[in-house]
Amino acid sequence: MGLSMPQHKRVFACFFLYSFCMGGFFPRLAEIQRAMGVGEGALGLALIGVAAGTLISLTFGAQFIERMGHRRTLLGLLPALPLFYVAASHATTPLLMFLCLFPAGILVGAVEVVVNLEADRVEHMSGRRIMNRSHAFWSIGFFSASAIGALMAYLGVSPQLHLAGVVLVVFAITVLLLGKFEAAPLREADHHHADIEAPRFATPTAAILVLVVVTLPAMVLEGAGFDWSAIYMRDVFGSSAFWGGVAVATGAAAQALTRYFADGFVERHSPVFVARALLSVLALGDVMVFVAPMPWASLLGFALMGVGSSAIFPLAMSAAAQRTDRPSTVNVASLAQTAFVSFLLAPPLLGFVAQSLGIRWSFGIALPLVLASLWLAGVLGASTVRSRALP
Repeated sequence: MGLSMPQHKRVFACFFLYSFCMGGFFPRLAEIQRAMGVGEGALGLALIGVAAGTLISLTFGAQFIERMGHRRTLLGLLPALPLFYVAASHATTPLLMFLCLFPAGILVGAVEVVVNLEADRVEHMSGRRIMNRSHAFWSIGFFSASAIGALMAYLGVSPQLHLAGVVLVVFAITVLLLGKFEAAPLREADHHHADIEAPRFATPTAAILVLVVVTLPAMVLEGAGFDWSAIYMRDVFGSSAFWGGVAVATGAAAQALTRYFADGFVERHSPVFVARALLSVLALGDVMVFVAPMPWASLLGFALMGVGSSAIFPLAMSAAAQRTDRPSTVNVASLAQTAFVSFLLAPPLLGFVAQSLGIRWSFGIALPLVLASLWLAGVLGASTVRSRALP
């Protein structure tokens, strides 16, 4: 059952579905917050449920993934993921939302590892870059879900009914696009390390820690854009739920477009040059959102933030996966785990910053992180994959 398609396009479908599962929740977050009657600090603590669940999954989920295999993991977890966001939309207190989002995070962690490993293995097998293009489809999925969320808000459809419909759509698309999914073969280096038991916590090496620092500002501002942009538009400009959804979709659309073409730029200009250019754009977008006097200026800032955050994490994931000191699964998990440990504090921190200093500071506070990332971007180095991008 399902459509037949080339392996790299099947990977693209995985990334699209992964983000589409959860992307509809964030454009409706301002409405859900208002229904709960809580401030940004309490909402931030509730949103930490996803990061906490993801960290647990990344730490203890390796054996589950190995036992289930990539095919069964994706076919089983993707349709289940949006169910927890539906439950979270019904939450009446921050604690209930946390408890709904925690299992969602567990599924996110498992899917995150599988889709990135599949992209890296297909990239290695073909000798052609697809990692950034794969993450472009993640952004396309998030944009699609955000745009639908904005439309549902405009039409007056409740967040709960809208997200319940997402469950049915995800199930149908999973069957259609992934029904014939088969996992890519392991890298040669992973065969050599096959007899080594993967640790529950993949301790980061010094090189992985530097990669974490490089990716952190992009992750924080990407998360800030998705979590807080709808609330920013409401609190700063008194915008409707529709324009809050447009803000979320704008960042995702700019991110998707940039990621789609990023592989070609990396081939021509090197990962380091591309990373530094994107981090400069990220800094500009962050400043624009921080000082925007009009709604259109903030939307432009969100778009620039989407561009700037687009390829930093994919480049770092490729750099981690291509290291040969340990199995690629361990290095990928190590980067993801450590990044999520650091990122774990971001939602409540930004929420309390918004509550204490104003929502603009939730974005402005990340600017020093961007400057540190610019300084360390040279660790991304020259990639070992030199062939042209897949058509």
